[in-house]
Amino acid sequence: MAFPALHPSLTILLVGALYLAAFSGLALLRRQRTSPRFAVEVGVLTALGVALPLLSVHLGPILFLVVLYLLTMRVRLVVDVGNFLTSRGRFRQALAVFRLALRLGPDSASRQIVAINRGVTQLRMKEPEAAYFTLKTVLIDEQARPGLRYLAAGYYNLGVACLRIGRRQEASRSFRSAIESLPGSLFAHAAEQALKREGLD
Repeated sequence: MAFPALHPSLTILLVGALYLAAFSGLALLRRQRTSPRFAVEVGVLTALGVALPLLSVHLGPILFLVVLYLLTMRVRLVVDVGNFLTSRGRFRQALAVFRLALRLGPDSASRQIVAINRGVTQLRMKEPEAAYFTLKTVLIDEQARPGLRYLAAGYYNLGVACLRIGRRQEASRSFRSAIESLPGSLFAHAAEQALKREGLD
């Protein structure tokens, strides 16, 4: 039995709704709140997509999904580029890319993700004081929750920065926060090892 084809506008509306539902579900699984800005952006872009067929401009559902992903995930994608540059030792370029990410209108959680990765890059550059300031400042914000994996990474790297500048007690607290954020993760394991290695138990 064949089902009637949906009107292009309805197809776009369905894609937008499913996209929002999927990312909201992922956020829930990560114990992270769905960003209001993300929801608004998806809504606005979906409304524009729905309007296009009415203007005789046809945008296929796959292409619309790609455009929706690129625009709503723009900050995370740029951060991935920055992390790639960091992994290649191109630290100054990575920092420039992170600055670009902050100019793309990130929400509070994405802004925190940018800062955490910036702090990691500064550690790789052997600038622990700068990394300490970056990570300490961003992790103070209790309202922005970028996901437990990012929090664990942030606290672990803050602990490393603290060790390198002689703040051993604060390093211990940061490592323990990394463990509490995501027990059993790679960052939690690394934090446990650091506590034992440095005699901070």
